[in-house]
Amino acid sequence: MKKYTIEDINNVVKGTLVGTTFLSITAPEQLELAKETEISFIGNKKYEKYWQDSKACAAIVNEDIAIEPGENRAFIKVKNADLAMTLVLELFAPAPPQFSIEIHPTAVIDASAKVGSGTRIGANAYIGPNVVLGENVTIYPNVTILDECSIGNNTTIWPGAVVRERCHVGAHCILHPNCTIGADGFGFRPCPEKGLAKIPQIGNVVLGNYVEIGANSSVDRGKFSSTILGDGCKIDNLVQIGHNSILGKFCIMAGNSGLAGSVTLGNGVIIGGSASIKDHTTLGDGVTIGAGSGVTGDVEAGKTMLGYPAVEARTALKQWAILKRMASQ
Repeated sequence: MKKYTIEDINNVVKGTLVGTTFLSITAPEQLELAKETEISFIGNKKYEKYWQDSKACAAIVNEDIAIEPGENRAFIKVKNADLAMTLVLELFAPAPPQFSIEIHPTAVIDASAKVGSGTRIGANAYIGPNVVLGENVTIYPNVTILDECSIGNNTTIWPGAVVRERCHVGAHCILHPNCTIGADGFGFRPCPEKGLAKIPQIGNVVLGNYVEIGANSSVDRGKFSSTILGDGCKIDNLVQIGHNSILGKFCIMAGNSGLAGSVTLGNGVIIGGSASIKDHTTLGDGVTIGAGSGVTGDVEAGKTMLGYPAVEARTALKQWAILKRMASQ
């Protein structure tokens, strides 16, 4: 079991220590569940009231927290408790699943594939022709990487993920279980002979560096060129990204949200859970789309949109207030 003193933890988060505890800290935990040897966090003043009843011996807290820790308890005050807590979680994180050997004998690796030094490949993985795996890549069991793909250094691909042909994944990426990179875009047209004629999708997907794709999410390949996700994009579970969409840097998409084809996102766009974005629309830098909203047209940089169809947040709140008053009459 990992154990740290409060001073050890403060040296990592570089905060201001208030009070002290002589107990060794064995784990992080939320306030209401913490035991006396565990550390919690308070990121908002509205949670101050829960500290008294918590058994935690210590907490990472924002600088504006006014309460005192109490006897044999300690606070580490920081500018951002949420960010500081990520460092604490890293301290206590268990080791990832282990590889007894770097390349499992049941993995199928085409003779033309290139495998960088320090790369590990699990059981029953398939690495196709002309694939290039960078250094220190981790491929867990039952991963499929098809022809002419490239995977950047220090990327991790979890079991069941599929990277289809000619797609490119950057460095330090994480592909979670059963996500699919490079499935066919959804392209069909009415046809007298066939009913619906499938439009070939001959493009690919390009993921930048530090991109994370959640479990069971899909990023479709472009019809002509590439579907592109910029550096640092974070995609939740069960997200659909349509063909030829282009995401800027550091975009976030929460679970069950989706982009139709040829959507363009600027940098730092945030899309809430279950929101949907119409095809061929553009969302400028810093746009926020509320959960469950439906965007049917372009959105200027910096705006927050709510509702279905989505309108500016202030307008949506006014509309909802009017409807509430009408319903109560």
